[in-house]
Amino acid sequence: MILEVRDIQAFYGESKALQGLSIQLEAGETVCLLGRNGAGKSTTLKSIMGLTPPRHGEIFFEDKPIHGRAPHRIARAGIGYVPEDRRIFPGLTVRDNLEVAEYQRKGSAARWTVDGILKKYEMLGERSDQDGATLSGGQQQMLAVARSLMIQPKLLLLDEPNEGLAPVIVQQIGELIDDLSHTTTILFTDQSVHFALTHARRAYILEKGQVVHSADSGDLKADKESQERFLSVA
Repeated sequence: MILEVRDIQAFYGESKALQGLSIQLEAGETVCLLGRNGAGKSTTLKSIMGLTPPRHGEIFFEDKPIHGRAPHRIARAGIGYVPEDRRIFPGLTVRDNLEVAEYQRKGSAARWTVDGILKKYEMLGERSDQDGATLSGGQQQMLAVARSLMIQPKLLLLDEPNEGLAPVIVQQIGELIDDLSHTTTILFTDQSVHFALTHARRAYILEKGQVVHSADSGDLKADKESQERFLSVA
């Protein structure tokens, strides 16, 4: 088990956003969180990352407790995080964005390097000297994901990776997730049921800060009743 979230409760002020939420990920899995707006998907990722620390419950990464740790310590433990708003450095070039985030663990070879990423992902390599502010939304998303790889993550958290992107870019983000899934455990949120179930092995459906349903992606694709009950916006 690479990640275990046990019965966490998280708050914004006095408003409870997560109400006893529990999820688990095995190493090598790609798992998605689904749910309507306000269901608690983003808050779950923020709680894992220490940005919205749970007031109750426990979070274990590689069998070690991380609840209560500072976000930078959680990142150094091996968890990468790409927020919904990407937060790249707009005044730095693509290469500089990657170099700023580069983190080498002592005694271990880096799986991801700046030059390796620029070579592997041509979209970024061709724009390595461009400032982040000049990139399109899709290019910024690619850069945000690539930057998160510089800490050599064992677990990657992606919050709404397709938000506001054109369909052709959404396809590229899906291909990126599929590519990374061969080497990295991934937990992501998405509004698109079709995208999520195409690129994830399993899914959790959240409602009012709780898990109300979980299933393998193939089973949930065929389960139109659960999709209508928990995910329909009508």
